Amino acid sequence: MTTAVRAEFSAPWSRSLRAATSLCVALLVLLLLVGLLTGPRQLPVWRVVMLGLPLLLLLGTPLFMVRGYQLTDTDIRVLRLGWFTVLPLAGLTSITGEPEGLRGSVRLFGVGGLFAICGWFWNRRFGRYRAYATDPGRAVLLRYRDGRNVVLTPGDVQHFIVRARTLAHLASAGA
Repeated sequence: MTTAVRAEFSAPWSRSLRAATSLCVALLVLLLLVGLLTGPRQLPVWRVVMLGLPLLLLLGTPLFMVRGYQLTDTDIRVLRLGWFTVLPLAGLTSITGEPEGLRGSVRLFGVGGLFAICGWFWNRRFGRYRAYATDPGRAVLLRYRDGRNVVLTPGDVQHFIVRARTLAHLASAGA
């Protein structure tokens, strides 16, 4: 059974994400070219490090980019390239805007600038959290009853918060 999409939101890239992605792609292409044009090509280690790794990153990481967000009656969908991640509305205790919320975060596991800011992070304000982000200045924090914290960065933060709170049946003041 397909769930109807109630609202869709873009995931605009910040300047820093655009710059980091551009720099990483340029470095990976440069590494690939160096691997093709120089070095002991007959060594398997050379081929893996200088050709395989850059190709894997250039072709694999775009699959995990955040393209946008959808709200349905039962969940929030993080749109990726050809698939989506589902975050249930059930169990949410609050949805708040946190424009400075990602400041001071430490990456535990994930990507911090190649097509997205995704993975597990930690900071003093939120504790441990999962991020599906593209612009830290648009951070929205989802807090779950089981202690999970998730950060999203929709293009229209206020509209997203109002619609998500309504669908999750949360008071507009937040819990």
